[in-house]
Amino acid sequence: MTRNPWDERYGSDDYFYGTDPNDFLREHAAEIPAGGEVLCLGEGEGRNAAFLAGLGRRVTALDQSGVGLDKAMRLAAAKGVQIDTVVADLEHYRIDPARWSGIVSIWCHLPSALRPAVHRQIVSGLSPGGVLVMESYTPQQLAFGTGGPRSADLMPTLNELRRDFVELEFLHAEERERVVAEGRGHHGPSAVVQLVARKPI
Repeated sequence: MTRNPWDERYGSDDYFYGTDPNDFLREHAAEIPAGGEVLCLGEGEGRNAAFLAGLGRRVTALDQSGVGLDKAMRLAAAKGVQIDTVVADLEHYRIDPARWSGIVSIWCHLPSALRPAVHRQIVSGLSPGGVLVMESYTPQQLAFGTGGPRSADLMPTLNELRRDFVELEFLHAEERERVVAEGRGHHGPSAVVQLVARKPI
């Protein structure tokens, strides 16, 4: 059996991307409507899910790595919060329609052939008024080499996101360069695309 490379990455005792939430998510978490459920895609070791749970949100963390999600549960327990976890690959997982007040996608890099289908599910999955918070590396990140995929095919551009999420209201949308400092995995100047978008009521 082929071992999941993400299980290997998350197999050490430390947290590969640290235990603090992503800066962009921390800045925009309050824009996710309170009272509903939040789905974190590609959530890995759980730092963003635990942060949101600490704000009183009901959070489900989804990732293809059971090893990562086991650590997510431990991190949540250490912070005195509770999260739900789902081990699944987004190629096969179906996001429940109109269920989620927030969907969070932080560094969840998908092949270009798969992205539009997952993005359609994100739009469908948001409840009216629900908010998507997304940060990804762009293809320009390959010049920095400070984290992220090694293939441009896995990194979207803002134009692509504007097309895929045309049904949403864009509250924040930009490509920019910023310093990312997240554990051993991300460290240094980076080329990113950031998006906060709301589903119309």
